[in-house]
Amino acid sequence: MKNSANFVMAGGGTAGHVIPALAVAGELRARGHSVRFIGTRRGIEAKLVPAAGYPIDWIEIGGLNRVGVRQTLTSLTELPVSIWQAARLLDRARPVTAVFSMGGYVAGPVLIAALWKRIPVVVMEPNAIPGFTHRKLARFISKALVSFDETLRYFPKGRAEVTGRPVGADFFAIVPKPRAVMLTVLITGGSQGSRTLNRAAEESWPLWKKDSVRLIHQTGERAFADLAPKYHASGIPGEISAFLENMPQAFADADVIVSRAGGTVSEIAAAGKPSILVPLPTAADQHQLRNAQAFEKAGAARLVLDSKMTGERLVAEVTRLASEHGALQKMGEAARALSRPGAAQRASDVLEGFISR
Repeated sequence: MKNSANFVMAGGGTAGHVIPALAVAGELRARGHSVRFIGTRRGIEAKLVPAAGYPIDWIEIGGLNRVGVRQTLTSLTELPVSIWQAARLLDRARPVTAVFSMGGYVAGPVLIAALWKRIPVVVMEPNAIPGFTHRKLARFISKALVSFDETLRYFPKGRAEVTGRPVGADFFAIVPKPRAVMLTVLITGGSQGSRTLNRAAEESWPLWKKDSVRLIHQTGERAFADLAPKYHASGIPGEISAFLENMPQAFADADVIVSRAGGTVSEIAAAGKPSILVPLPTAADQHQLRNAQAFEKAGAARLVLDSKMTGERLVAEVTRLASEHGALQKMGEAARALSRPGAAQRASDVLEGFISR
């Protein structure tokens, strides 16, 4: 094992930024290193990071990309102060071997401060198009770890490699499911749900042929109270919940997954599941659309634009997949071919490479 070192993790705001960073932090901690986070009190990192047992320091910063004029002006006003705050926190954590970033608005000030202090920066970019912070600072980073071949072109030649995004081992352990007469469809818009997917699911209930599908539907907290009684009255087999506590099991049960195209695509690939992807149209830089296009190009998913997703379209897409001989199996195999096990271990290897440099 290499000598013990100090690493700082930057990135927050959403679970998609924080959970992979926690996976890398866990690997680093298992190797005997010290890890601390920098985040904001209003991001989900304020809940998840302390719960995982890591120290976290705070800065104040908001988003800059596609957030409106008022928020942009506020964030620009906060930026110099947040860079100064991040620089002081990096000084306090000395010696910092390297900073690891999953992106998000909190990463910007931390990465700028790290580069100013000549601390190596390693970024993990899970989307086909890098986020605002990683894209703007691409030429200054020491190493980029990406999920798609097409993302390599955004970073200096020789400083990026395809590693994938950290995904729980339970997803990789899912075995191919034999085709059943009744198809199980998992519908999830993530932990917060999705208005479009929830609406399409509700519209679909009277359209399914009797005993043709079983639905597993994660609605998110806000929609659950309204949808749950309607679903139970519909008579469609399955389950509906605000939040699925055991998502790997839901993936294992599903024949096809209907979801947004953010971080979930990494779990879909690891599980080897066919999917119908509905990109969030307001996602920064249309990265969800690019993720879905990459999966569709590989034969791993069907892409349906948010504006086109209705109950009728949902039923038609699932029915078409079910009727095409071998389609679900081929899509699942294509999805698994996109998976990259060992991303957290590889990220830790890269970070350890800066020890004693």
